Amino acid sequence: MSISRRGLMRGGIVVSAAAAGATVIGTTTAALAAAPEPSLHSTAQWGARPPSEPLTTVPNRPSYIVVHHTATSNDVANTQAQAYTLARNVQSWHMSQGWGDSGQQFTISRGGYIMEGRHGSISKLRGGTTFIRGIHAGAPANGESIGIENEGLYTGVQPPGALYDSLLNLCAHLCSQYGIAASKIFGHRDFMATQCPGDKLYAMLPQLRADVAEKLGQQPPPPTWPTVKKGASGERVRSIQYLLRQAGDTTAVDGAFGPGTETDVREFQTAKGLTVDGVVGPQTWARLVVVSKQGASGEAVKAIQRQLNNNHGISTTVDGAFGPGTTTSVRTFQTRRSLVVDGVVGPITWQALVG
Repeated sequence: MSISRRGLMRGGIVVSAAAAGATVIGTTTAALAAAPEPSLHSTAQWGARPPSEPLTTVPNRPSYIVVHHTATSNDVANTQAQAYTLARNVQSWHMSQGWGDSGQQFTISRGGYIMEGRHGSISKLRGGTTFIRGIHAGAPANGESIGIENEGLYTGVQPPGALYDSLLNLCAHLCSQYGIAASKIFGHRDFMATQCPGDKLYAMLPQLRADVAEKLGQQPPPPTWPTVKKGASGERVRSIQYLLRQAGDTTAVDGAFGPGTETDVREFQTAKGLTVDGVVGPQTWARLVVVSKQGASGEAVKAIQRQLNNNHGISTTVDGAFGPGTTTSVRTFQTRRSLVVDGVVGPITWQALVG
């Protein structure tokens, strides 16, 4: 499928780990437009081993989708043979962990081949009322979601177009078959302390939700504030650290939400009369962000410039000075996200940048 406004969206996923502790995500029963089934390669086609234990059928629909990356080499062929080798390798690794089969329900290769991961996932998807329980994102996500592994390592680069197109088509079909809203597509790191699915792919998820919504005839989900806490890492954390510095703190900008950042968040929350929990949620974000436009300067501008340059693929000089170049970058970003194009980074644009 050709890429239009989603052409800048390219990202990846990590081999999942099973562990407890996850975010509970609400369900949806909204009627969605039908999205056709993409080409799916079954476990029989790629030569899977039989499961080493009985797999569990969850007697209801999944509520959301969790995106991963395999954290494997990006220097691979885009062939069906490579895709099948990938699927066999992932299954072997997961079974060596005692998971009984591939942990995720589906796997997508860099060449765009979509493969059944956990046995029975295709037949359950076609039925549209039940699914095979996975082992990919901890509890309760394993029993509530569909996991998709994406071949490659996407901490510093975006995934190829063929992979993104297949991820889009698969997510749209999953949403239409199971009645999942496009807004219910998440990354592995939303449920566990992990780098997965890599900073680049994770930054693409808002666009993926918008593209899926478009295919389903829905309005794109509005940007929302993420919840960030101790253990998180990446550009979103850097933005928090820059904003804390803008507020007068001496927070180190290292992209790691460790004890020092947590302490600084607590101090900021105390100063602003907020709930003091060390977690950057909607209320804390709303007080942290600074409306910025051409002529502004400082740490908040650096946060904006880094988000544009590092997370959204819009070449922007990171110098803390909001000049004409940064204004152009902001307008480009706003256009791509269907926001008001005014070159001003207010709350809605901030939400889209860090969401």
